[in-house]
Amino acid sequence: MRRFLLIAIAVLVLATIAVFVFGPAAVDRGLNQVLPGGEKVTVSPRARNLHDLLFVADLHADPLLWDRNLLAAANHGHVDIPRLITGGVALQVFAAPTQVPAGINYEANELGYDVVTALAVTQGWPRRTWQSPLERARYMAEELQRTADESAGRFRIVRTADELQRFVGERAVNTDRVAGLLAIEGLHALEGELGNVDVLFDAGYRMMGLSHFFDNQLGGSAHGISKAGLSEFGKQVIERMQERHIVIDIAHASPKMVDDILAMATTPVVVSHGGVKGTCDGVRNLGDEHLRGVAATGGVVGIGYWDAAICEVNVAGIVRAIQYAVSVIGADHVGLGSDFDGATTVPFDTTGIPLITQGLLDAGVSAQDITKIMGGNVRRVLAATLPQAAG
Repeated sequence: MRRFLLIAIAVLVLATIAVFVFGPAAVDRGLNQVLPGGEKVTVSPRARNLHDLLFVADLHADPLLWDRNLLAAANHGHVDIPRLITGGVALQVFAAPTQVPAGINYEANELGYDVVTALAVTQGWPRRTWQSPLERARYMAEELQRTADESAGRFRIVRTADELQRFVGERAVNTDRVAGLLAIEGLHALEGELGNVDVLFDAGYRMMGLSHFFDNQLGGSAHGISKAGLSEFGKQVIERMQERHIVIDIAHASPKMVDDILAMATTPVVVSHGGVKGTCDGVRNLGDEHLRGVAATGGVVGIGYWDAAICEVNVAGIVRAIQYAVSVIGADHVGLGSDFDGATTVPFDTTGIPLITQGLLDAGVSAQDITKIMGGNVRRVLAATLPQAAG
């Protein structure tokens, strides 16, 4: 009996070690996939030459959620610094999801069991992050800063318009450089305190999405229960974000919340990652009225690459959604919002971004409009919205 008990304990210990050592990596590999076989589009010399001249910007990716060294090229997932350089990406927005319901769906979710808690524990995040969405956001910001500090100049975090301008000048000389911008995905990370907008700002966050996959104290999610608009607290947060020159992101917001935010906006609003109902009638994809509302603020709609955003997961599906948005609001208000590493299956990782340039050329889009769509519009919005200088 004692021998059986010792064997059982040993098996339990080994199983626990396996969960902590192999579990998160297995989840990462299982959830963040590239379609088997990859894309069959060939990048022509013309497209490659154009792509090499572009300032490419992606409004949303989630690699901070996973236990990876972003300075090393991984053989799974979608984003790291070497692959961003290979793909010709100049600026990547790194999002911080801080709470995600287990068993999420696109229709209606309550928080319930939070899978980020499990990831925080099993990936060895500091104990302060285990029960605090705010501390998780601060930790992910610290990790991205560590990446920048150890990158030997290949990667830096942009926090001001002046820093962005300097980076643009440096990258024009040396394309072996990438900038990052920190974003929050869901302001439940405020933990109900308006002052935590400033805490997140001080941590480096310059873009904030109010909701994610469930309703919170700011209002309703497109995937929540209430589908409500902005609460009074949410309105206070919008005002504070605009005072601090933080970019407002309406991805995942309920239609009523989108209406309320657009009515309050005095700065450009973005959709960091999503789709359009004109090509894919999904729950969180924007109809023409909301597309026009974002454009009216001077903002940008970032088109995603996964099934719920574009329905047809390939370059043609991405290009089709981009072209539809352009037909409604013009090329000045459309951009890229991959949702790489956001538990998505996509047609390529970030090294495949030149395929979009090729797809747009093949569709007859002009080089001038491609320059805007691939990142020029994001650069314009950040230059106009970010604080001008530190301090």
